[in-house]
Amino acid sequence: MPATALPSSGDDPDDAALAGAVKICDARGMAEIHRMFRAGFGESPALVGGVADGDAEQADVVGDHLAMLSTGLHAHHEGEDTMLWGRLEKRAPACAAHVERMKEQHAVMLGHLEELDKSLPAWRASGRATDAASIATALAGINAALAVHLPDEEAHIVPVMETVITPREVDALSEHGRKATPKGKMFVQLGTILAAQPDGGYEWQHEHLPAPVRLLWRLVGRQRYERYRAALVK
Repeated sequence: MPATALPSSGDDPDDAALAGAVKICDARGMAEIHRMFRAGFGESPALVGGVADGDAEQADVVGDHLAMLSTGLHAHHEGEDTMLWGRLEKRAPACAAHVERMKEQHAVMLGHLEELDKSLPAWRASGRATDAASIATALAGINAALAVHLPDEEAHIVPVMETVITPREVDALSEHGRKATPKGKMFVQLGTILAAQPDGGYEWQHEHLPAPVRLLWRLVGRQRYERYRAALVK
């Protein structure tokens, strides 16, 4: 559903929107990106467990994938911390308790992500099962935190966003996440997002990607992503 047209300035929403009477943006993208994190981290314990003890080459492949997911989730939460919570507190004071809970959940998640980030280098270099143990612990924490945080945010934050956050501000949040994509990982991350959508990403492509980018995905990107997945899942 397209966002309701804004005044030409594109700045703060008007009084009616602030009161929650008007939907001024489409924040469905939040759930679409959440699907990527659910799917990516959800399969990660099996990916780590599938690496044979001492197989440093495969540990590096899987570890690189986990690092990409961690970078993406760090950026996603950083964007919300710096660009969303303050606006919601100011424009929708009744949402303050939900925002405070989101901040607390982010802090819990940050601890698990930092544990993962700290544990990855040794395992990627050695492939040893002993080095993988701390990664498994971190992933268990991440997945447990995601199971609490994501549905809570989708139920209590996204509907408020759609009444007080402008399309320009939603686009800025998305751009913040895109800028965090590791160098050379554009098609991999795109493929990961598409694969996590209910229809395999067909609708997402047509809604979010211009025709030239969709063509580039079909001609080049899909094959690169499929090669990446073949190397990752053995």
